[in-house]
Amino acid sequence: MRKTAITASMLYDFVRCPHRVTMDLFADPAEKDPVSPFLQLLWESGQRFEEEFVEGLEVPRVDLRAGSDEDRERLTLEAMRAGKSLIYGGRIRAVDLLGEPDLLKRQGGGYVAGDIKSGSGFEGAGEESEGRPKKPYAMQLAFYTDILERLGLSGGRLPFVWDIRRQEVQYLLDSPRGARSQGTLWEEYRSSLEEVRSIAAGRLQTLPALGSGCKLCWWRTTCTRRIEELDDLTLIPELGRTRRDQLAAYFRTVRELARGDLSALTARGTTALPGIGADLLRRFQARARLQSRRGSNPYLIEELELPALDRELFFDVETDPMRGLCYLHGFVERKGGDLGTERYVPFFAGEPTGEAEAEAFAQAWAYIRELRPTALYYYSPYERTVWGALAGRYPSVAGPQQVRELFAASIAVDLYQDVVRTKTEWPTRDLSIKTLAKFLGFRWRDAEPSGAASIEWYHRWVDSGDVAVKGRILAYNEDDCLAMRVLADAVRGMGKSEHAAGGG
Repeated sequence: MRKTAITASMLYDFVRCPHRVTMDLFADPAEKDPVSPFLQLLWESGQRFEEEFVEGLEVPRVDLRAGSDEDRERLTLEAMRAGKSLIYGGRIRAVDLLGEPDLLKRQGGGYVAGDIKSGSGFEGAGEESEGRPKKPYAMQLAFYTDILERLGLSGGRLPFVWDIRRQEVQYLLDSPRGARSQGTLWEEYRSSLEEVRSIAAGRLQTLPALGSGCKLCWWRTTCTRRIEELDDLTLIPELGRTRRDQLAAYFRTVRELARGDLSALTARGTTALPGIGADLLRRFQARARLQSRRGSNPYLIEELELPALDRELFFDVETDPMRGLCYLHGFVERKGGDLGTERYVPFFAGEPTGEAEAEAFAQAWAYIRELRPTALYYYSPYERTVWGALAGRYPSVAGPQQVRELFAASIAVDLYQDVVRTKTEWPTRDLSIKTLAKFLGFRWRDAEPSGAASIEWYHRWVDSGDVAVKGRILAYNEDDCLAMRVLADAVRGMGKSEHAAGGG
């Protein structure tokens, strides 16, 4: 019997969630959640971008997308042996590895693989760095490179991504990943490949883990149910799969950690667990205890003082990563802590263009400047990052230094980093604004609120001009801002004990 073919998508999924590989191979497909409209949009947009990109290439190419899989494999080998300069839609196989790279480019007497991505080729870019290779992309490209080497047709370990900016981003698979890690992407790929093979062969059993990547996964409902049955440690906010596996020798469930004795592990003021110090372990136990006791309330772990200004702004942006566009800046304005004074002020990009984006940014910037001094609340560094990028694109509106000064001011508060993560504990499974605000009794008007859904609505609005769809976008954004106000008011009333403030 032929072995299960290992594919590039398995490597991609393994990096994000090893259990996804297990579920796709062995679980009942009937247990999958329906594909979300946003995920469908991602697939369609990616395919459309790829086709438009290839059509715009001036390099002669062989297009092998048509035909049976067997024909594509045969024709791909024939094209490479004939030395064709660029092959689109090829299919390559070696042993149990089966790959379908978007592109195969002639280089140095052989071929290098490339993928077309409707996003950035790098992640973590900043003012001082162009960023680092995206690990899921790197694993796919290394996989294709491995097949080419096994076929004796490789042009080197220098595959590439053609990204949303239509730039070729080369992935140096044999170079050290960075100052903190001397290991290479190629070494990591080889290790990942063996684990994927073990999963496919049934030798390696994986466990589900709760994380941010679950939101768009079609196994979310099934895995969440199993995680709850196991009382798995990843139910604890920010603990995650890696830390769960490190703690497994001592505690396997939330209840075990809640009741456990940490004295032996923390006797020297530290632990033998990489990345989990004594203080962090105690915080995880505090969260486990909150989850294990019904009716638990959030509480402060250190004193908190929010800005004492008459005017407050609660600020949230909406962005479209497929277009690289910020299409909405939303503010809920309040005076003197009086809910009766609240008003929602949105600045919307009426078209998916740079001109409309710049105009919305200019209006939002002028609005904040006009209201100074005002307290500015937002949730997570994302708003600060987006505005920094906008300042880089439109310095005539506001320069990067002006934006840095705005968010560095003592009256600008990141409710996630400055308050929730560092000064509070919650009996919830995560620390997202939606989870915390819902715990506090707030409800979004939309039945399925999410940033991903807002992006899909924006695409629908651009295509249709339907004012009802635009209204849905604005209502969702306004509710995000109101949720921050609910959170800010709640933490003002918290005490340094779970019994000192209400919630839930």
